[in-house]
Amino acid sequence: MKVILKETIDSLGIIGTEVNVAPGYARNYLLPQDKAVPATPQYRKILAQEKAKFDLQIAKEKELAEQMAERLSGVECEVPAKVHQEDRLYGSVTVRDIVDALARKEIQVEKRMVLLKEPIKTIGTFQVPIRVYKEVEPEITVHVVPE
Repeated sequence: MKVILKETIDSLGIIGTEVNVAPGYARNYLLPQDKAVPATPQYRKILAQEKAKFDLQIAKEKELAEQMAERLSGVECEVPAKVHQEDRLYGSVTVRDIVDALARKEIQVEKRMVLLKEPIKTIGTFQVPIRVYKEVEPEITVHVVPE
């Protein structure tokens, strides 16, 4: 089912774009939450009239994302972890641990923004990208230290 997005949704696209989604997803989530409208000729005309408004909103979102990226770039956080022999961790450092470490530095990020490919299982320094906006991904430095 084709719908036109009324707001930016990370997994689908940016505001004002026409996307193809599963009918159930559109019917049960996007349309009732007023996040999208059906892609009919009538709504396409309205979209064309409001294109400037959408472009302005996209520019604002991108500007805010770039400010956040500037604030995040070069940030270093320390995550203490329990260690046993050979500098291996008992558990692992996960996205939640990184979000908590950033929160202690008064930097608020959501778990879905942290792009950790796999949990960290050793002591050391790691570069972790944070997706602030589409194609805006500053890297932070995470130091895993023994408790």
